[in-house]
Amino acid sequence: MVKFFPKKTDHFPKTTIFNGIRHFWEAILGPTTDNSQDQDDTILSVTRQIESWQKANEKMAWGIREDEFGRIKAPPQITDKDRFDGFVDIILSYGFGDDGHGNADSILSGKMAWEYACKIRRGKTWQCEYIHFDRSDHIRLRPNAPPRPKGFYFSKIQTGEKYQNLKVSQLLTRLDKDTCFGPEGIQFLCITHTHFQNLMNNKKIPFMAFGDYDIAPHGFNDFYDSLQMFCSQGILGLGIGNVDYNYPLFGIPTLRF
Repeated sequence: MVKFFPKKTDHFPKTTIFNGIRHFWEAILGPTTDNSQDQDDTILSVTRQIESWQKANEKMAWGIREDEFGRIKAPPQITDKDRFDGFVDIILSYGFGDDGHGNADSILSGKMAWEYACKIRRGKTWQCEYIHFDRSDHIRLRPNAPPRPKGFYFSKIQTGEKYQNLKVSQLLTRLDKDTCFGPEGIQFLCITHTHFQNLMNNKKIPFMAFGDYDIAPHGFNDFYDSLQMFCSQGILGLGIGNVDYNYPLFGIPTLRF
């Protein structure tokens, strides 16, 4: 498997490491640009996503080590079958913590991304009062959803428009090996693809429902809502919606691991 660079010591300079990442991926994918206007509604290159993770990691002091960035392998390729099924590109996510079974803690992974958004947006966020990241009787990863790995991982993304007319509960019955946004959705909007917030705000793309997060708005493990994210009037919002209702303004993104 191709890796970004050879094994490093603890004294390997950060600037060298991340210049190495850029040079590797530019050789594979072509040069990147700093002009955000050129990005529009596109999924960003792996290089740009890594840079966004590095920036967030430094600002929030998450402790993602340099060697973890160095171990990121080449991303999977989008196949003709993927495109036919609506998957458009690759996103890079990160699994924080431990769920007690050797997998990442998917709730913590989403919470940390949301805290980052709250910090950098300086008050221009809104969170539903029924979302409690620290209470397992209020939020969980959907029981039939695949567990998320620790550390960096790639997935193929369908950004939600395809299922805008469905209820979350309807889509979940149709999924086979694919799954919905969980922590990946919050990380996507809050860390790696923040320009999608503006697209939502300008009504160029639908808002997003995250079908892999179950919400029990009143606790007691009574789960019947899913997580939703939107951006309107300059406010990035984290809300909830009943899985048995259709919300016409919301698409339902899906992932293929």
